[in-house]
Amino acid sequence: MDQRPFDAESVYQQLDVSRETFERLEEYVAILNKWQKSINLVSNNTLPEVWQRHILDSAQIFPFTGDADTQIMDIGSGAGLPGLILAIMRHGQWGDQAAPVTMVESDERKCAFLGVAAQKTGVKIKIKNTRLESLPPLYPNVITARALATVETLLDWTKPQHHSGLKCVFLKGANVEEELTCLQETPNIKIDKKQSLTSSDGVILCLSGFAD
Repeated sequence: MDQRPFDAESVYQQLDVSRETFERLEEYVAILNKWQKSINLVSNNTLPEVWQRHILDSAQIFPFTGDADTQIMDIGSGAGLPGLILAIMRHGQWGDQAAPVTMVESDERKCAFLGVAAQKTGVKIKIKNTRLESLPPLYPNVITARALATVETLLDWTKPQHHSGLKCVFLKGANVEEELTCLQETPNIKIDKKQSLTSSDGVILCLSGFAD
C-alpha cells in the first residue's frame, strides 16, 4: 500500500469533502485536544497523528453506511470515533435531512464530550448513556464499532439489535481472520472485507445476512 501523507490538508484531499465539512472536522479535532487534557478520550501518543489515526480511519467507512435515512448505531462511542465523524460526513452530504447517529456510551464524561462536540460542529446525534447490554432493541440499519472488542463479543453484545436488514461495519486489525472463526457455525452471515486506508493491517469488516 502506498504511503501517502496524513496531515490535515492531505486527509481533506483524500476524503473529497466540502470545505465546510472539513472545517467541522477541524472543529472536532480542536475540541478533542481541549477535552483530552482532562479526560482520556484517546491515547495521548496518537494525537500527533490525529488526522490519520482517528479522522481518516473513522471517515473511511462512510461509503459503507447507507444513505440519509439510514439509522446508524455507534457502540462504545467514546470520543465519537467513528460515530461523530460519520455524523459530520452525513451532514456534509445531506444536511439536516440526515438521520441522527445514535451513540451508545456508558461513561458520563464521554457522553458530555459527545454532546458538546456535536453542538460545536453543528450535527445531530442521539446519546444513549448506558451499557450496551442494557439497551432495548432499537433495530438500527447499521451498527458501527472501532477498537472496542472481538467480532464474537461485538455480535454477542449487539444480539438484541439483530434483524434481517442489519449491517455491521467494524474497523478491525491484523487478527481479523482469527476473530472471524466465530462465524463458522453461522454460514448465513455474509462477510465482506475492505483494505483500510490508514493501516496495511487494517480492515473494514462488513457483516450482513443476520436472522430476525
